[in-house]
Amino acid sequence: MRRRKVKVTVLKEDIGYSAIALIGDDFVGTEADTFEELKTNIIEALNFAYEELEIEYTLSDIQFEFDLESFFDFYKVINAKALSERIGMNQSLLAQYIKGIKKPSPAQTKRILNGVQQIGRELTEVRFLL
Repeated sequence: MRRRKVKVTVLKEDIGYSAIALIGDDFVGTEADTFEELKTNIIEALNFAYEELEIEYTLSDIQFEFDLESFFDFYKVINAKALSERIGMNQSLLAQYIKGIKKPSPAQTKRILNGVQQIGRELTEVRFLL
């Protein structure tokens, strides 16, 4: 069996995080107190699940997918107020999405994602004077 990219869904729980991956018909899941610990745990879980097939996963094989609450909890450096202004979304509405009070529509989720990805592209082009 060939090693392939694995989509891992990350969810913010009341305490910590959980992660789940579906590979074909196989389910692999784990939980942790921090996102850093969760990354280690999901790699260990995947490697344990596929040990007999001699498949070894690394972090580069993982594509993390977040719910909004998990994403903004982990990436606290992203200012929700500034993002809401940038994408033209009501700050209160974005805050309700982030806190899980309201669930965004697919169109709203795409709007938020596009804003975050645009910031990411801009940051990769930044250069500092040395």
